[in-house]
Amino acid sequence: MAKPLLTDELWAQIEPLLPPAKPRRFRYPGRKPLDNRQALTGILFVLKSGIAWELLPQEMGCGSGMTCWRRLRDWQQAGVWQRLHESFLSQLDAQGELDWSRAAVDSSFARAWGGGEETGPNPTDRSKLGSKHHLLVEAHGIPLVAELSAANVPDQNRLIPLLAGLPDLSGTGQTHLPTEIYADRAYDSEPHRQLLRWLGLKPLLAKRRTAHGSGLGVYRWVVERTIAWLHSFGRLRFRRDRRADIHQAFLKFACALIAWNFLLASFC
Repeated sequence: MAKPLLTDELWAQIEPLLPPAKPRRFRYPGRKPLDNRQALTGILFVLKSGIAWELLPQEMGCGSGMTCWRRLRDWQQAGVWQRLHESFLSQLDAQGELDWSRAAVDSSFARAWGGGEETGPNPTDRSKLGSKHHLLVEAHGIPLVAELSAANVPDQNRLIPLLAGLPDLSGTGQTHLPTEIYADRAYDSEPHRQLLRWLGLKPLLAKRRTAHGSGLGVYRWVVERTIAWLHSFGRLRFRRDRRADIHQAFLKFACALIAWNFLLASFC
């Protein structure tokens, strides 16, 4: 039999984070709403396959594509995907699986066929319209922060916002910062180096107009691998959603699933 999209173990982690359903009217309650697990299965199928919402197979029992779309929107507004990602990171941190000795940042391009919010011309690809996924990972490649921007936003402009987006995993109100930051030439900026040093971080940013072979790739490759994992989700490889919050929901959910895979591996 085919492996289920949504396992019992993953559902047990997500279900407590979902907001309660609206109470139904006593008289004329209308049609019973779609079960949350069925809707989440539909969302997961669209995320992995990259198909359009209206092409969601009815035989899966996940309701209509628009029903799943509305659940994704509502759960994004309720902060479900962010809390899910932070929950997995907290569990990994409690087990000592997060390596804070270094972190790496990078970005990837997603073509936006129909345009939309947070899109722009890609300056490195003949001004094709699209978005960037900005990613900060720890030493093993576990995604810590992921953000969305237009394709023409310089990578260095998102470096500090990524660090500012690090979650508080200890519950003490203080964010744990990595010791070193690795990045490629797109992040070359002396003001950013000075700011990182002021924050107590060691900046290891490749410099422009220098020969290749800086040696930073020995530690920086993990972020490129994580980007490849993100692009294995069809909905992130190409952007179909015009609304930024919907695409951001997919991005957060995908990062949570990658962290979940690391968590499962730690149990083995």
